Amino acid sequence: MFILIFFGSIWYLSLFFQSFFQHRYAAHGAFEMSKGWERVFYVCAYIAQGSSYMNPRAYAIMHRYHHAYTDTELDPHSPNYSSNVFSMMWRTRAYYRKVIQNRMDVEPRFAKNLPSWPAFDRWADTDFSVALWVLGYVLVFFFFATSPWLWLLLPVVITMGGFHGAVINWFAHKYGYINFRLKNLSRNLFSIDLLMLGESYHNNHHKYPSAINFGRRWHELDPIYPVIRLLAWMRVIRLPKKAPIPAVAPQMKRKVSEPEFCEA
Repeated sequence: MFILIFFGSIWYLSLFFQSFFQHRYAAHGAFEMSKGWERVFYVCAYIAQGSSYMNPRAYAIMHRYHHAYTDTELDPHSPNYSSNVFSMMWRTRAYYRKVIQNRMDVEPRFAKNLPSWPAFDRWADTDFSVALWVLGYVLVFFFFATSPWLWLLLPVVITMGGFHGAVINWFAHKYGYINFRLKNLSRNLFSIDLLMLGESYHNNHHKYPSAINFGRRWHELDPIYPVIRLLAWMRVIRLPKKAPIPAVAPQMKRKVSEPEFCEA
């Protein structure tokens, strides 16, 4: 039982900080926060994500490329240019490492207003840090796994960030339904998304990248949205003063088997 609780905690904590901090804040600037709070969430993301921690700056740059060049050759992760989900995620990892190691020329428009904490990431991005987290996870399983089958969860725990990325970047560009006809293959993977904390409303997100609520229909629950509202009420973050995004009109719900690709 302990291992299942541990796995569920890692699943949701890792996913929450990836969605809230690296995705909505770093990549899209959906809200603002002070430098002090930014560093608090930096540390929280590192602890929650452990061995699969994602550098917020590098993640944001890679994700901005994904939105600008969705489902084209320049997209860091599209199922159109990989034979299977594993090769896509390996390609994504190689792209991510290039950004971290400053081995690629990043377009200036993708490098603006990014969170950065070089001193922290000099430790967090090291192989030694990853190895310590992996060792910690192995020890937890060694002492608390009551069945050999539970060890099958260990690789998922170690690669949790990549596992979440695979679910969205592969399956949400191949399966599901759409609310908006866009020039890419993005789809909403689940009608009610409690498993991926709103991240699977991928078609909605590609329509409104900076929205704080990824859900657009009455049944599309985004569990992180009320948390964002609460943090804004507590003045931990600041929401931009923008007009509210309209909900999807009922007649817009339709399936499209072959959406057109977007142009860069």
